[in-house]
Amino acid sequence: MTCAPLLLSDPSPSLRLLVLRELLHREEDDPEVDELRDIREEDQLVSGLLELQQGDGSWSSTGLDASQALGEVHSTSQALIRLGYIGLDHDHPAVQRGAEFLFSKQMEDGAWEIPRRGGDLGETEGYSMIPLQTAIPLRALGSCGYAPDPRVEKAYEWLLAQRLEDGAWPTGISSGNYGYVAGYRRLAHSRWGCRSNTTGALSCLALHPDHRNGPEATRALDLLLGRETREKHAIGYDVARTIGVERARGFLTYYARFDLAQVLDLCWRIGASKEDGRIADIIEFMMEQQGDYGLWEYAAYPQASRWVTFDLLRSLSRLEESVEWVSMEPRTPFRAYPRRRRRF
Repeated sequence: MTCAPLLLSDPSPSLRLLVLRELLHREEDDPEVDELRDIREEDQLVSGLLELQQGDGSWSSTGLDASQALGEVHSTSQALIRLGYIGLDHDHPAVQRGAEFLFSKQMEDGAWEIPRRGGDLGETEGYSMIPLQTAIPLRALGSCGYAPDPRVEKAYEWLLAQRLEDGAWPTGISSGNYGYVAGYRRLAHSRWGCRSNTTGALSCLALHPDHRNGPEATRALDLLLGRETREKHAIGYDVARTIGVERARGFLTYYARFDLAQVLDLCWRIGASKEDGRIADIIEFMMEQQGDYGLWEYAAYPQASRWVTFDLLRSLSRLEESVEWVSMEPRTPFRAYPRRRRRF
């Protein structure tokens, strides 16, 4: 792996630890792994986040540079997503306190409330259900290893119950009807399916030991792969947001960007095959974007480039050639806002 020395020269011990564990497959008793594990909390990505945790276990949106209108459930979820991505789980005291805060806000049916505080959330007014209201905190808990917890299982049940017959998740329910699906959130083969909500639900299913290989996850990924667009500027956006260089903003727009690095991450977690032509094309496109030194540059924030490179290398190394993966969707040209035919 030619760029491994570049990744291992990064100042973040968290990134170096991930590279040793997941790309170079070092054992847990390896001296370097042991050393980095001991100093991981000195990483500013971790220590700075832990310092911002409040007494009740939550994180404020102000400290995380997140959308203030979304409230502390969303900002706490964002903090836990970062800690889980780095490798801290339910054994860590800060993760435990953050998780208990989220559980304290969970409703009886397993869901969390829809944020309603104005600003960029005006578009949620009138909605009684939006899958992302639960998908975002559920992803946080799943990232930190809470998937088997009965309270989390209840949230998974709620999320699966919102699924459409075609396998996608809708924008939500407003006044008893499915919500409008804006062009940038459309799915190629679903009338009411919302790509943002479907991506959010799929990100949760991919973290569950059983649901990740279930028909719901494979169907949702199949629909997601139907959007065959190549948006170079969005590659690695989800990773950049996770480590805090991109601001965590928006609710219905949380997964607005079609991040192909995130798509590949979902592919290996759910067990898709490189023999799928759509996935093979994504891989070919990704290899064309790789720089001379083996890195994928994240132009908006170059300091995230090594993290994005690690994430892509992990996905590419874990995707398999031949697995039990069958696509049911025809390859269809996709346009977010197709031209309407004139009546006259």
